[in-house]
Amino acid sequence: MKIDIWSDVICPFCYIGRVNLETAIREAGLEPVIVHHAFRLMPGEAPYPVEEMFVRRYGQTPQQAQATIAGTEAAAAQAGLTFRLQGTLVGDTADAHTLLAFAGEKAPDLLQRMYFAYFTQGRNLFDREVLVELAVEVGLDRLLSEGAFDFTSLKARVEADQKQAQGFGVKGVPFFVFDDRTAVSGAHPPSAFLKAFKAIADNHAAP
Repeated sequence: MKIDIWSDVICPFCYIGRVNLETAIREAGLEPVIVHHAFRLMPGEAPYPVEEMFVRRYGQTPQQAQATIAGTEAAAAQAGLTFRLQGTLVGDTADAHTLLAFAGEKAPDLLQRMYFAYFTQGRNLFDREVLVELAVEVGLDRLLSEGAFDFTSLKARVEADQKQAQGFGVKGVPFFVFDDRTAVSGAHPPSAFLKAFKAIADNHAAP
């Protein structure tokens, strides 16, 4: 099975959805090929505090923003994750996705490291030095990683991922495509992914 996933590194439900997917994969005993695709939730926006984002984008009061953050942290806990969202930044994640495109076979490890760094450790994924440090931690070369941000071909891949998702009509992430034909949108529980796996298997078995 092949699974294409469009996600953003600052999207909490992308992290939660990825963990739930991996749980379902283990339970089903599958060994799929997973391909990461870039989706920038806030293209062109300079980094600013997440609390301010809920006020700007969704018209929430500061108190409502805090409640939303608390609710997101609680949802993460149900998936076995520890989120500390207070004080994190949001914005255009083009640099992070460019580095993921550079990472090649190390991309899954780097994506996981970025998720943990951002959501649990509160690190700034809009700082290139932080991104490079994370890349080095998963085994990538420091000098090559530092230069990756300026690779035109890598930036083009990030843009192509975004356009492909837009072509599918994707408005938010995570967005999963199984075997190039079955799409699932959102951070579903493992049981929902297991149902999708069964439907795909039944479809393959049909004459």
